[in-house]
Amino acid sequence: MQINGVPIDDTYAEAFPTWIARIIITAVTEEWAYNAAVEATGFATSAIGCPCEAGIESILSPEDTPDGRPGVAILICAAKKKIKEQLIERIGECIITAPTTAVFDGLPDAAEKVPVKLHFFGDGYEYKKEVGGRQVWAIPIMSGEYIGEEEFGIVKGVAGGNFFVMGENQMAALMGAQAAVDAISSVCGVITSFPGGIVSSGSKVGSNKYKFIPASTNEQYCPTLREKVPGSKVPAGISAMFEIVIDGLDEACVGEAMATGIRAACMVPGVKFISAGNFGGSLGPFKFELHKLL
Repeated sequence: MQINGVPIDDTYAEAFPTWIARIIITAVTEEWAYNAAVEATGFATSAIGCPCEAGIESILSPEDTPDGRPGVAILICAAKKKIKEQLIERIGECIITAPTTAVFDGLPDAAEKVPVKLHFFGDGYEYKKEVGGRQVWAIPIMSGEYIGEEEFGIVKGVAGGNFFVMGENQMAALMGAQAAVDAISSVCGVITSFPGGIVSSGSKVGSNKYKFIPASTNEQYCPTLREKVPGSKVPAGISAMFEIVIDGLDEACVGEAMATGIRAACMVPGVKFISAGNFGGSLGPFKFELHKLL
């Protein structure tokens, strides 16, 4: 299979289950909602070493938010036992502290809910009110009032959908990866949690040499090791590659995001090959076969 002359590897991406909360952040302007979203999704690229995986899902118009203000939706992905803690810390430390923000549940129809009780910050001066048909807490703060819901729906989603963009040189691979991330931003229900949505240091589970670390460089996909590593998966003529990792609310949106990103990457001159990462089923139960997706 080829797209725009770019071969698509006959392989699959392997993904695993995760629990996801969707948080709607609003503010007086889109810029301030975005600032809060960036802070709230910090240090959340990979579950290998971060407390969660998180990212910006979409920019929301005032018509799509409970309080009629500009907004940003973020996804926070974590193990079920950890997600409450991450919601409390990220909303409490990164969103309440941001100018003019309010917070609402982005999954109000979810069967499972997590309580996030932050109204105690009001020191007894907080009170309940209704905003957009929702029961919220109003907490007096220096700039006025912080408005927030305190119960958030969570759903069992998918983490780790992925594909590799391989290029004849570093800039071609990078531009292809950037095109993929830009295209994926139009798909609802997904995030690309790594810096700028792109992974430079693809990893494998564990280490061949250092048994004390949980992950290490995936040597089979390192172009500089192509002639040194038995079974290298770097095709001839490839000097750089980047990985796009996708988390989403369900298999359908992750698959859509992968297909959308791959098609966009293949339109960039110098992109020469598309593949994906898997560990033979040892990482998770979800398989996204590239040829079927496309």
